[in-house]
Amino acid sequence: MTVTNVDKDPALRTITITARFDAKPDRVWQVWADPRQLERWWGPPTYPATVVDHDLRPGGRVTYFMTGPEGNRFFGWWQVLSAVAPHQLEFEDGFADETGTPDPDLPTMIVSVQIGEHPDSGTQLQIRSTFGSVEAMDQLIAMGIEEGFQAALGQIDDLLVSIPG
Repeated sequence: MTVTNVDKDPALRTITITARFDAKPDRVWQVWADPRQLERWWGPPTYPATVVDHDLRPGGRVTYFMTGPEGNRFFGWWQVLSAVAPHQLEFEDGFADETGTPDPDLPTMIVSVQIGEHPDSGTQLQIRSTFGSVEAMDQLIAMGIEEGFQAALGQIDDLLVSIPG
């Protein structure tokens, strides 16, 4: 399994997911930096993503939608806060309507991605999601964010093999 640890800390309002991959950090960075690769894993297997806009520069924006098994679409956005290839990415992540306009009725979170060499071999990926409140964290956990993220990350191993770096 790709995911090696999940840590929920209500006091800090965070969920931290750690994963390990048999690839170099610059290759793992590409699954974030290339919108076509991002589409192949961002979202659980039954909710594939389509990336509409993709600008990982600080101040840039990523917009996407996930299509559910019934054909219904769920829209989202990232506002990129910082990006230091191939090791660090931070963005605000939220839900949107079909035009990409943020949905003010659903909470956002700050997602911090750290990509580095694993002490044994390969790469360690750590994704920390920080929520604005415990209530926002509880709401998104109830919506399935933890399971969805784990299922999404589970698709990266196949992607790394099918598109060699």
